[in-house]
Amino acid sequence: MLSILAATLEVLIIVLLGVIIARFLGIYMAKVFSSRPTVLDNVLTPIERAIYRLLGINPSHEMKWKEYAISLILLNAAAIIFVFVLLSVQNGLPLNALGVPNMRWDLATHAAISFDTNTDYQHYTPEAQASLFSALFGLETMMFLSAATGIAVVVAFIRGFIRRNGTIGNFYVDVVKAVTRVLLPISIVGAVILALASVPQTFAQSVWIHPLSAFGGGPPQQIALGPVASWDSIEFLGTNGGGYFGANAGHPFQNPTALTNIIAILLMMAIPFGTPFMFSQMTRREGDGRALFVTIVVIFLVGLFLFIAFESSNPFINGIGVDQSGGYLSGAETRFNLPESALFQVTSIYDNVGATSMSLGAITPGAQLALLWGMFLQCAPGGVGTGFGTLLVSTILAIFVGGLMVGRTPEYLGKKIGRDQMRWAAITILSHPFAILIPLAIAFAFGFAQFSAGSGPFAFTTVLYEFTSESANNGSGMAPINDSTMFFNLIGAVIMLVGRYLPIIAMLAIGGSLAAEDNLPPGPGTLKTDSPTFTVYLIIFITVVTGLLFLPVLVMGPFLQGPLGGL
Repeated sequence: MLSILAATLEVLIIVLLGVIIARFLGIYMAKVFSSRPTVLDNVLTPIERAIYRLLGINPSHEMKWKEYAISLILLNAAAIIFVFVLLSVQNGLPLNALGVPNMRWDLATHAAISFDTNTDYQHYTPEAQASLFSALFGLETMMFLSAATGIAVVVAFIRGFIRRNGTIGNFYVDVVKAVTRVLLPISIVGAVILALASVPQTFAQSVWIHPLSAFGGGPPQQIALGPVASWDSIEFLGTNGGGYFGANAGHPFQNPTALTNIIAILLMMAIPFGTPFMFSQMTRREGDGRALFVTIVVIFLVGLFLFIAFESSNPFINGIGVDQSGGYLSGAETRFNLPESALFQVTSIYDNVGATSMSLGAITPGAQLALLWGMFLQCAPGGVGTGFGTLLVSTILAIFVGGLMVGRTPEYLGKKIGRDQMRWAAITILSHPFAILIPLAIAFAFGFAQFSAGSGPFAFTTVLYEFTSESANNGSGMAPINDSTMFFNLIGAVIMLVGRYLPIIAMLAIGGSLAAEDNLPPGPGTLKTDSPTFTVYLIIFITVVTGLLFLPVLVMGPFLQGPLGGL
């Protein structure tokens, strides 16, 4: 096995490769959503026009933010209802060779809202409780829609900085382009690569095997199969995270080798790390885009190295003869070394993907803290579209506070930041802790949290992690907790809706208000936002605000569990 130091160098090379891919994708996305020529125009433009005619969409119609938001909510509400019905009647639908029963109404509600909000938190076991028909035509379709919705939101938000007529685009056009020109082509290529790398891609729902043993063979076993490669591709690319199998990326069919692990990481990085480059190209402000990109990378790398440091050893088992030279590997897959597992896990959580290749309940408290911190931030880089939108909101807040402190004009990219923008920005930032902390208090005050492994700080961390994951639209979870109950299904559904749509509405409102303003020429009082000084200030501002909001609950959870790890 490679030493941790050598493997960490390997990880940095993968991150660099991911950034290079993200840069080219970001530039391409800027062309797509700015209606500039691309190499795919001749093929995709006629297809898109046919879709517009079929759906009755006028692609030249420009929307103000309220119309954009209403269109977004109506389409996603219809999708939730469709998937809810599908899961509730799946036993009588085709492609159900395993005889999967209908879902309970509360579980179907949680699942439909989970996949609609890009959370993909699974309170059900995919192999046993979702038919192939439901998976393909319901859940996987939602993975495209939820990712396309996130992309549309950040594109509309960015347009607020470059327009002066109050419009921010056409939601339906943005969603169609996000699917046809970004998500679908890349996911097809990703699926082919993953299939060639040994990830199953078949419509066979299971296969029977006859195990060998020293006593003449064992009883036959039924192994679940399916179109895993195509599911994986959009799961990772769209920062969805819901696994085709219950073990997610820890399952040997879903993530069999170090190569598939790297492919998954690159897919997860592509859009979230590419969005700052799209922002730079759309606004024509490369310096400001660079400052935001550096902010993302610095926070991400700090989280990665803290995770590796905390997992390098477990103080609880020091001195009892356990070899920890390769790191503390409890809960990790032996087919990956520690830095490889860490890069996958940190990329997944900080990108708000939520896919897991490790057992998060088995890692050290310090590593759990590092993952929670990424979900508290939501912007390093965060999920597809909305993660960068959260970073823009934090930037607006930082500029307003910084401007007040030094007597500078609160403006960004030539747009004045006033009362309306600050009100919506505050709603965005405060909705996250409210969506987490209120349900957390209810769960423990009324005894809804049921554990199979006692109580105490670990139990608190487990419920905190679940609600944080749902509010951040992340989807990863810890065990052991019985969360497939009426309370957790319904409260989780509410958390996901609040965590998804309240910030989205706020981002669109900010974008719409900025789009109605004239551009201001820079003056002597304008805060310089493309400098290293501002980048450092922004990192500190985001860290301090997040710490003020969430440090108390971290003290009650990971900090009380004992030594954090090998740091």
